[in-house]
Amino acid sequence: MELYILRHAPAEIQGETWRGTDAKRPLSSKGEKKMKLIALAMKHLDLTFDLILSSPSVRALRSAEIAAKKLRHSDGVRISKHLKIGGNAREVVRNLLDAYPGCGSVLLVGHEPGLSRLISVLLTGQQSAVVTMKKGALCKLTVPRLKYGRCATLDWLIGLAEILALFPSSSHPSTLC
Repeated sequence: MELYILRHAPAEIQGETWRGTDAKRPLSSKGEKKMKLIALAMKHLDLTFDLILSSPSVRALRSAEIAAKKLRHSDGVRISKHLKIGGNAREVVRNLLDAYPGCGSVLLVGHEPGLSRLISVLLTGQQSAVVTMKKGALCKLTVPRLKYGRCATLDWLIGLAEILALFPSSSHPSTLC
């Protein structure tokens, strides 16, 4: 399995530009633009997914929807309560094993620190490994056989600046709109 893990793009700031509940906090206009560039880069890299699974929070779901649209993912985005804010890595793995066996390429979209804990568990067997997912960061793990514990290899972990640096100026994702 190829497991891609995406932290949602930047959202409105609680208490400054947003006064509603945290789960309903939307992407900021900068976050919308950033996510569109990330999705363009994903398309340019020819990434495809059997499954896109998102946290139910507005900012994560919107990030997943932008990626699905740009990648022409016809199955849409599915929601997992296990990817919610404060989600549990063990439950994410159990959900993937029980509900989505046989998926070859999966994109998970969620939040910190849950995503870093998930990556840490899959790489080392411990939730305490030092991994940080910045907003909009994308990680690729190769997982021969998914389980809760050490089972994956880190292929890459990159942020938007690194994604954009992969492209020569003539094929830069911002010019591909």
